Amino acid sequence: TEERRRELVKIANKMGEEAKVAVRMIRRNANDQFKKMKKNSEITEDDQRYGENEVQKITDEHVEKIDDMIKEKEKEIMEV
Repeated sequence: TEERRRELVKIANKMGEEAKVAVRMIRRNANDQFKKMKKNSEITEDDQRYGENEVQKITDEHVEKIDDMIKEKEKEIMEV
């Protein structure tokens, strides 16, 4: 039914949001590791910034993929 499809879309959206939160937590952990390495003089400030920028790019790519998957799943669910 239409109501059930809408419920499934909500579930898919919630799962997508949870996936994006998980990706962002990984980004935060990676950035914390870069900061720790910089503090311990294991890497330079430039290396830290480079690493954080690369992690951000990867994060953005994965968040975009998740968004695309959510849209595709919503489209699939709503087809009659």
